[in-house]
Amino acid sequence: MRAAGITSRAHPLWLAYILHRVSGIGLALFLPFHFWILSLALTNPARLDGFLAFTDIGAVKLAEFGLVFLLAVHMFGGLRLMAMEWLPWTPPQKTLAAGATALSFLIATLFLMQAV
Repeated sequence: MRAAGITSRAHPLWLAYILHRVSGIGLALFLPFHFWILSLALTNPARLDGFLAFTDIGAVKLAEFGLVFLLAVHMFGGLRLMAMEWLPWTPPQKTLAAGATALSFLIATLFLMQAV
């Protein structure tokens, strides 16, 4: 019984499920910080300018890559869930779930290349 549980957790759709949940948590943790930074435009523009200068360093660009990846993964994960609810689910859709993850990575990589 235990071996079956381990095998099912290695299933691509289970991994897509986990990635969607983790990306949602990551975005939920980022959002309050994002709103706080946006509020600086109204409350302390000089501090916002300092923060924007900070965003030019490489580590921040890498973090932006991660954020765009989380956004893309979460969007495609949501589309996968909608497909599961509204369309008949077939074995080839495992490939589509993996393709959605790869496309998310491509989108994030293109963003990173443009940001550097």
